[in-house]
Amino acid sequence: MGSISVPKEKPHAVCIPYPAQGHINPMLKLAKVLHHKGFHITFVNTEFNHKRLLKSRGPDALNGLPSFQFKTIPDGLPPSNVDATQDVPALCKSTTTNCIGPFKELIAELNRDAAVSSLPPVSCIVSDGAMSFTLDAAEEFGIPEALFWTTSACGYLGYWQYSKIVEKGLTPLKDSSYLTNGYLDQVLDWVPGMKNIRLRDIPSFVRSTDPDEYMIKFVLQETGRAHKASAMILNTYDELEKDFLGPLSTLLPPICTIGPLNLLEKQVDDDKLAALGSNLWKEEPECLEWLDKKDPKSVVYVNFGSITVMTSDQLVEFAWGLANSQIPFLWIIRPDLVSGDSAVLPPEFSEEIKGRGLLASWCPQEKVLTHPSVGGFLTHSGWNSTLESISNGVPMICWPFFAEQQTNCWACDTQWGIGMEIDNNVKRDEVENLVRELMVGEKGKEMKKKSLDWKNKAEQAAKSTGSSSSNLENLIKVLHPSY
Repeated sequence: MGSISVPKEKPHAVCIPYPAQGHINPMLKLAKVLHHKGFHITFVNTEFNHKRLLKSRGPDALNGLPSFQFKTIPDGLPPSNVDATQDVPALCKSTTTNCIGPFKELIAELNRDAAVSSLPPVSCIVSDGAMSFTLDAAEEFGIPEALFWTTSACGYLGYWQYSKIVEKGLTPLKDSSYLTNGYLDQVLDWVPGMKNIRLRDIPSFVRSTDPDEYMIKFVLQETGRAHKASAMILNTYDELEKDFLGPLSTLLPPICTIGPLNLLEKQVDDDKLAALGSNLWKEEPECLEWLDKKDPKSVVYVNFGSITVMTSDQLVEFAWGLANSQIPFLWIIRPDLVSGDSAVLPPEFSEEIKGRGLLASWCPQEKVLTHPSVGGFLTHSGWNSTLESISNGVPMICWPFFAEQQTNCWACDTQWGIGMEIDNNVKRDEVENLVRELMVGEKGKEMKKKSLDWKNKAEQAAKSTGSSSSNLENLIKVLHPSY
């Protein structure tokens, strides 16, 4: 009598992003890719962000599929403005302290459901690297966990320097004059793989005068726990960041570089899954119709991401710099972009840019960056934006706001040759000159050439035979060894 083959149980991954736009986007892409590879997915948002997603995308937007479901846990914070990003340090503190109980209870509940239904029990966790409390749940339930750091490899390597920066007494700063007196320009010649990096290029939380700065403690806590993971995931590709991946590989569990995820996601041929979106603001598709009427590579796209805030003066300097450049532009101005104020531009500005400038409150960014009319990107240097720009061959002007955006800006400018940094103390003349240089200048042409080269390498990595695809297979073996 022949042996009876027992069907393998489908793997069930619980995916939990850090609750901010720039972390939810790549985690949802990864979850779709894993689902495409045969995983049952439970995607965990905070109750706050779940409400925001339903508000921006409609009440049925997260109904999901039988094998791709959405669940929520509380973030432990008091209620706040539903249209604004929550305070980052408060959110880090609250998730660290308040989320582990509800998260463990959710896994237990999913396993109880599995016992009385055809759903598979939870077999692995894919957690944001900034939500490392989840490792306690993985240990308790005896399942593997991969930590997904949604930063660049260079940004993550920058965070790994915090312990040495503290040890050397480079932070906290003695007083706020150290932010402007040249202190931040000192070169840290001891950082592996990061030649000529300055203190100002290291993720920005070290720029504090507070000896009890919570974000420094938080980074030390999260990097300190990383070795407990079964694998580390980075949304990048080997060719782009090999100089930084080498030093990181000596510090961490196996690193799976599986980016650009926006290219891997394109291989998922499921319309229902494709319809699951993650934008916390309502998108304005009119942006694309406006771009359709513009010449190829003629428009500069301006977007400072989901967290950056600026002063009214900075907004006005950017506005007149863009207007005076005479270059067509699409500028995304979030409702909460100006700190403590609404973003109001003078009426004469609207008159000046008529026909060649469009302002919108949010847009489908990936569609904008793939649009043939877009020739440059003025960005805050968040990693999702940077990588989407790289994978579409679009050169950048970088105005980093905080965290590892400074490190991404440094890499775009000095390592990859595809970005120019704009001074934090923004002035309209500099904006005008850099926008012109980017779009029609000699340096802009050189950057476009390099951008296309990095785009080709990104496409190679994402092919079925490429490095990111084979690293994805390695990740699957870690998450579900018998699958």
